[in-house]
Amino acid sequence: MKVLRAALVAMMASTMAAQATDCPRAGTLGTSRTLAVDPTQYPRVGTKNFPQTLPLDDHEVVLTFDDGPWPPTTSKVLAALSKECVRATFFLIGQPASQYPEMVRRIAAEGHSIGHHTWLHRIVTRIKPSEAIAEIDRGISAVETALHGVATTTPGTPFFRFPGFESTPATLNLLQSRGIAVFSADLWASDWNPMTPAQQLNLLASRLKVARKGIILLHDPKAQTAAMLPAFLRYLNDNHYRVVHLVPIVPDSKPDPVPPAAGLSPVEKRD
Repeated sequence: MKVLRAALVAMMASTMAAQATDCPRAGTLGTSRTLAVDPTQYPRVGTKNFPQTLPLDDHEVVLTFDDGPWPPTTSKVLAALSKECVRATFFLIGQPASQYPEMVRRIAAEGHSIGHHTWLHRIVTRIKPSEAIAEIDRGISAVETALHGVATTTPGTPFFRFPGFESTPATLNLLQSRGIAVFSADLWASDWNPMTPAQQLNLLASRLKVARKGIILLHDPKAQTAAMLPAFLRYLNDNHYRVVHLVPIVPDSKPDPVPPAAGLSPVEKRD
């Protein structure tokens, strides 16, 4: 039975990889592989805040976008990703998701993963604990309603990112108890600061040269990011980077576990 199960998992992984790399346009960046993330194994990832990150190889990157949806710029981001056959993860805020449900559904329909980013983007360390939980729950429910038409605090994709990367032990433990992975990042474009698309590209490229891989944070509501993205995708392609697409693990079909970072338990907390 173990051999059969392993064969089935391998077949599923092969199918996902084939779907990820299939692109009708020659010379595009594409998506090199799909990584199924198990929140029980990787409850908190991203070296900005945590000691552990995703098991990426050298020159592998994960593209993530926060704070959408915002149709004027999110549509441009989606167009740039589509042109290069690249799939990303969007951490959506609940209020704009409820205002623009058609954009939420478009993001999912184009093959991207949808995570959660609270209801109003309030910093949870600056509000009461009960308000922090409500901020998380209402945000998840709004996105799930926009996406599936069902109000629930159990996300279809159990990926979450805290606004400003700021969390509390209580909110971290709450999400872990619900089987929701918390994402930080490994590098970012600092696109919350005003700069030209060219300046942003140079900053991000310089950071990537040092990091060589990792979870990248961008913001799709930022006009400068939407303008910069086509050039950044070309940069990734020209410099032989590979894009990894994140999806939640399928229940009852877990692959062999990937060993956590040396010396760390998958649930070890950072002080």
